[in-house]
Amino acid sequence: MASMKQHQFEVYSMCMLLVTLLFSFHSAFAVEEETSIYHGVKYLESSVPAAAPAIVEKNSSLILALRRTHRRDPLDHFKHYGGGWNISNKNYWASVGFTGIPLFVIGALWFIAFGFVLFVLLINHFCCGRKVNVKLHNKTYTISLSLLIIFTCAGIAGSVLLYVKQDKFHRNISETLDYVVDQSKLTVQNLRNVTDYLALAKTTGVDQIFLPIGEQQKIDDLNRKLRTEANNLESKTEDNSRKIDNVLDIVRVILIVVAGAMLFLVFLGLVFSILGLKLLVYILVLVAWFLVAATFILSGVFCFLSNSVSDTCVAMEEWVAHPYANTALDEILPCVDPATANQSLNQSKEVTGKVVDVVNNVLNNFANRNFPPNAGFVYYNQSGPLVPTLCNPYNSQLSDRRCNAGEVNFTDAPQVWQNYTCNVSSSGICVTTGRITPSIYSQLVTAVNISYGLYHYTPFLVNLEDCTFVRDTFSTISREDCPGLRKHLKWVYVGLVIISAGVMFSIIFWVIYSKQRKHRKEYLDNQLSADKEEREAKPGIQE
Repeated sequence: MASMKQHQFEVYSMCMLLVTLLFSFHSAFAVEEETSIYHGVKYLESSVPAAAPAIVEKNSSLILALRRTHRRDPLDHFKHYGGGWNISNKNYWASVGFTGIPLFVIGALWFIAFGFVLFVLLINHFCCGRKVNVKLHNKTYTISLSLLIIFTCAGIAGSVLLYVKQDKFHRNISETLDYVVDQSKLTVQNLRNVTDYLALAKTTGVDQIFLPIGEQQKIDDLNRKLRTEANNLESKTEDNSRKIDNVLDIVRVILIVVAGAMLFLVFLGLVFSILGLKLLVYILVLVAWFLVAATFILSGVFCFLSNSVSDTCVAMEEWVAHPYANTALDEILPCVDPATANQSLNQSKEVTGKVVDVVNNVLNNFANRNFPPNAGFVYYNQSGPLVPTLCNPYNSQLSDRRCNAGEVNFTDAPQVWQNYTCNVSSSGICVTTGRITPSIYSQLVTAVNISYGLYHYTPFLVNLEDCTFVRDTFSTISREDCPGLRKHLKWVYVGLVIISAGVMFSIIFWVIYSKQRKHRKEYLDNQLSADKEEREAKPGIQE
């Protein structure tokens, strides 16, 4: 009778642990990951009313993902956090980290509760003797073995799911990060190309005619600003990229180790339990006790990382509508200062026009005039039809203009002017018909290439001015990458939870099945002994 009560107590302890953990799981999954709370009202993210388009002035501040990030902040006495998405704000991380609390609690609860059960079983083992109760053990033997196999399969499935999904998540987020870095590098390279063309325009002349001194000083001032913006964009992007890469590599290693360790653990646990290797089973129980608690904590971490990624995607969507506002996204991929971008656009157009003026000044005042031989350096025996002038693509208001008749554009000018080039003697005088010497032609082509380069980068400078390059980057990420990131990260989180649950329940049934197997073996041994004694006693009775 005492044996039966003792075993009932052990089974009751295990059942209470199962019920407690199942209730905890229900509480954890009741947390709506995709829920936003705003002024006490809950909205599913897909059903949150779209905010009316707000007019945001340049350089004003904008709080991103305000509704989605409206969560309890443990650092502010559990009041609702209202700072929006901001990876530089510790209160943001505290509030989003708080969404993983249910899984942290389950991990702690598991560690304490199972530790208590192990302590009770240990006390019973050393302090209480017992006899086998066959009816009690036969009822649970088959069930415990079946459940052990089921939860082992769940642990294996979770490990495989985790390994596959973490690989997809890592590839997806790495591609996203590479895309951001590539966009940043392209912008930086274009900025430096513009500064190079401006610097060339400052030092390049045609037939000893250069840009005015005032224009050269403006170029120097603008180039300093552009280099500062390019260096700032490059350093911020590289720093953030390096930090994120390091974190991703660590996370990848951790997930692979967890998936492999848990797979190996549940397989060994099943084999050792079936083979009745009690000592090895108990060693695995102790190891798995700690690992399961750690995996639950890791699940909580990925729960709040999943929410953080969703916050980031919502923040990008909102920023795309207000690219000029000062936001936390400036830390990831900042816009170029609007004033500097506007100055670079106007200055680029002005320099293009000034270089065209220098070219046309040489053509109109030297090449297309017939000077007498005694006119000095301006005479080199010009003759033949007049050279077409170069078309200025901008008017005096720096707006686009169409070329007039008799003007050539940047693309055609080098080929057209070649027809007006003469052969020269050793003294530099034309000996054939033509109005341009090879030396002047070379200088004209250089000037045209510089003008064309600046003109070619005008659309880039326009996009720079209204921050189109950042808006396009975030828009592409939000549209093409965010759905995959959310999905894969959510499956990583689910895989971790399945592993944790599968191994957790496997541990419980390792203990239960090991005891059932031992009890069954003891019963069968006792039965064999009793049958043997009975057979040995029968001959004596007959005598």
